[in-house]
Amino acid sequence: MVHFKNRYMVMEAFIDTAGKGQSDPLILTQLNSTKAIRDSIQINFGECGLAACLGSLQVKYVNPITKLCVIRVSREDHQKVWAAITMVRSIGKIPVSFNLRDVSGSIRACKKAALECEEAKFEYYKLAAGDRITPKFVETMESCFNKD
Repeated sequence: MVHFKNRYMVMEAFIDTAGKGQSDPLILTQLNSTKAIRDSIQINFGECGLAACLGSLQVKYVNPITKLCVIRVSREDHQKVWAAITMVRSIGKIPVSFNLRDVSGSIRACKKAALECEEAKFEYYKLAAGDRITPKFVETMESCFNKD
């Protein structure tokens, strides 16, 4: 039996800018999502908990449109990191919450799960937007599907 040393998690971010008077909507990036996760690990598991995770924790992929992230962490620390991610309440001053969509021992399986979720969201966006969807938006989404 093969034991993978890393776990890959597909996380979906839910960003709440309604009703908070936020002038600038949050654009989800690798940098701000990594900072939010690290801060949550430190708050909830202390300096030692954060230090244990830093060697393997990496936000591998973020789609700012569908709000999906792929996060890599060691097998030993994935439950701690998962717990910390679910306790993230904001990025900056913008309220946010995360939901686990998939966890896997390989990046390939995680990418497949992320792609399936993104394609479903894209179809939903196309239906919801109807004729208001722009060619630039379609091009941006399709470029996300073609990333390796």
